[in-house]
Amino acid sequence: MNGTASQGHIPVWHHIGASPPPVAGVDDAGNSAVPVVIVGAGPVGLAMALDLGRRGHRVVVLNRLDFIPAGSKAICFSKRSLDIFDRLGVGDAITEKGVVWNVGKVFRGAETEPVFQFDMLPVKGQKRPGFVNIQQYHVEEYLWRAVAGLSNVELRWGHAVTGVRPDADGVELSVDAGGDPYRLRAGWVVACDGSRSAVRSLMGLDFDGRVFEDHFLIADIAMKGDRPAERWFWFDPPFNPGQSALLHRQPDDVWRLDFQLGWNIDREKALDPANVTRLVRAMLGDDVVFEPVWTSLYTFQCRRMRRFLHGRVIFAGDSAHLVSPFGARGCNGGVADIDNLGWKLDLVLKGLAGPDLLESYDHEAVVTADENILNSSRSTDFLTPKSAVSTLFRDAVLELAGRQPFARPMVNSGRLSTPVSYPHSPLNSPDMQDWHGAGVAPGSPAVDMALEDGWLLERLGDGFVLMADGWEGPVPDDVRLLPVEAAGAAAQRYGLMPGAAYLFRPDQYVAARWHRPDAGVVAHACRKARGFKS
Repeated sequence: MNGTASQGHIPVWHHIGASPPPVAGVDDAGNSAVPVVIVGAGPVGLAMALDLGRRGHRVVVLNRLDFIPAGSKAICFSKRSLDIFDRLGVGDAITEKGVVWNVGKVFRGAETEPVFQFDMLPVKGQKRPGFVNIQQYHVEEYLWRAVAGLSNVELRWGHAVTGVRPDADGVELSVDAGGDPYRLRAGWVVACDGSRSAVRSLMGLDFDGRVFEDHFLIADIAMKGDRPAERWFWFDPPFNPGQSALLHRQPDDVWRLDFQLGWNIDREKALDPANVTRLVRAMLGDDVVFEPVWTSLYTFQCRRMRRFLHGRVIFAGDSAHLVSPFGARGCNGGVADIDNLGWKLDLVLKGLAGPDLLESYDHEAVVTADENILNSSRSTDFLTPKSAVSTLFRDAVLELAGRQPFARPMVNSGRLSTPVSYPHSPLNSPDMQDWHGAGVAPGSPAVDMALEDGWLLERLGDGFVLMADGWEGPVPDDVRLLPVEAAGAAAQRYGLMPGAAYLFRPDQYVAARWHRPDAGVVAHACRKARGFKS
């Protein structure tokens, strides 16, 4: 049964109960290793387990808690994450439960008209919207139920990792199951255990980056209302002068209110229900009827590990990198990690690629993390200028944005999460130099479009695909041919001409494209995309 009881200081959404420890001796390090152990059953760890489990691998998931936690966590899931969830079989459930939105508005002061407005789905005619708002615990529950239906994936709730000893052939883990210790041998460990990662700490690893000196108050409230499903952000509003505020709609008549408070505050006083109520009523009106759901204070960091790949231990999500919540880049960045890693680890486990392929995960996931950190840092610096010059620039941009269109894109209330491209990925084949100025270059994610029998991303699935117009030659054994006519959206979005072709990786990124390829060129690109050097 779902609810919001608490266990210790952590609110509980769905209590599952501790899994019993394994039978004595079964998991001793001397026995055969589990191919993959995932540490952490948040959205990133569960998505990783679902991805590998659907590909047929035996996986054990270890989670310190024995429940799905509630509370104020991620709520904004990007189109790219929804596309990935579709591939994992949970996209429909998440989208149907969530609040769909594409439009964001930015206000200044007491003005009722936005100084800037943006659309998170500028390219229309795609299956999924720009964003869906849904509480993280709903996403975790959908993923958990999907994983629980796989006989080759074992979820161990209430099992905490207490020791990590990597070697050349695998990793020996020490685990505590509610006071019953045991050892577990893993071929590979994927650490998805969050910002306070036990795996990272036990290995003596740390983050590099910035810590921002500011406090923000989250107030999730339940209220009825017909406000539009849009992202509303205020600079210097009359209800929070000199600071910023944010309003988002969630499912089940829950709304997220986010108030900037500044650095030198009394934290206990800021969380006082009377002060929270004052801020809520100041934003929404004295007559608003609401019930508090959750309140919390947070500060944030923009930091990452130097490397995400440490021998047989791989880091993903918040265990590898941290960003501010402005831009919804945290959980979406973690989902992008597992999308990048899953197919590569699958090929390594099946012996179809060497472990060197995983170096491309480190390269590409670091590129994604750096892009997210850069945008999050810029957003935070714009929101909370640290000097008189920065404040002058920010205020000038906001003033101009109300009158001059050229200044509006400079308004930075949190550049929202979009897919990251890898133009210098070692898996890319050299691009054609005369692609008519259109299309999707190698290292970039596919753009969805409607086909006669569904959507392009649905048809791409999770394997290697050659999308071509008029292809008549052979294709490699593990590459699927997708014939597409070079017209309409295929011509507009991909620059597809008669005889042209695209090669997509299993994560639906473009590996190569050609005007008129032959079978040898395609085979060579497939080998390169699998990490082979020739």
